[in-house]
Amino acid sequence: MNMFKDKVAIITGGGAGIGLATAQLLAAKGVKVLITGRRKGALEEAAASNPNIRGFEADASDPEAAALTVKAALELWGRLDILVNNAGGGVIQPLADINAKSIFDIFAVNVAGPTLLAAAAIPHLEETKGTIINMSSTYGSKAAAGLSLYAASKAAVEHLTRCWALELAPKGIRVNAIASGPVETAFLRDRMGLSEEQITAVKEQEREAIPLGRRGEPDDVARWIVNLADSEASWITGQIIAVDGGLVIS
Repeated sequence: MNMFKDKVAIITGGGAGIGLATAQLLAAKGVKVLITGRRKGALEEAAASNPNIRGFEADASDPEAAALTVKAALELWGRLDILVNNAGGGVIQPLADINAKSIFDIFAVNVAGPTLLAAAAIPHLEETKGTIINMSSTYGSKAAAGLSLYAASKAAVEHLTRCWALELAPKGIRVNAIASGPVETAFLRDRMGLSEEQITAVKEQEREAIPLGRRGEPDDVARWIVNLADSEASWITGQIIAVDGGLVIS
């Protein structure tokens, strides 16, 4: 029996990388998937790849986006079973260079956005006994110089995950998170704003630090998101699962 058929998922930041890989895996299993993002072209291209995927333009840092995103999914398919808070931002910034804007910007995307979307989704996930899956990072628990803002925002995501799991368990809603290691996406260029030279240096440094000797691929992480979304994982909640080639223990 296909436990995913006719379920409905929202995936933020679903136009590329881990979000898109997750959308494609879920759609192939019969899930109706609403992906969000800021780039209309990427959303349209993703939607064209599978009739079960639809795009919705939304900025995860916009407080108004949460209610509008949930409304869009309900108008399309009338229910919500899976929420994947995948959209995120990052910055490599020494403490001496941090300013108020950089703090607010990263926490708006990585903390406020997922929180508001989860809150808007609660009554609909309660109806379906659904699940929330948050995207953390190895650096949510592993310290690194120059990554204090990014790491702190992901540490917040991890503790939100545990708190929500306790709060929402009586409603039958499971909440877990994936702590992803470095993955071959456009994140370093598009979200961290690094130059090609910097990207090459960072990637080499990461490969050397990862015990399994390689950076991840989007599907490496997407498969675990799908596993957590599966109703067969119905006794798993409040967990942070590291998918990082062993980086967190290095």
